[in-house]
Amino acid sequence: MVSSDPMFAVAAAIAIAGGLIGTGIAQQGIGAAGMGIIGEKPEKFGQVLFFFVIPETLWIVGFVLGLILLLQIL
Repeated sequence: MVSSDPMFAVAAAIAIAGGLIGTGIAQQGIGAAGMGIIGEKPEKFGQVLFFFVIPETLWIVGFVLGLILLLQIL
């Protein structure tokens, strides 16, 4: 059952936005460094891609937390 209290919606929005902003900040530095590495050693593409994708878990955690808040599971 979805909550009708607007404070839960605001809390869920903050949780999701925080996860997305954190992902963007993390990928900013990783992407810039990764392009430098790939420019010098193209065979390192797989490693760079792996490290670039790791911060994607931040938005997943924020999204799940937002759903938990909206659905009042806990």
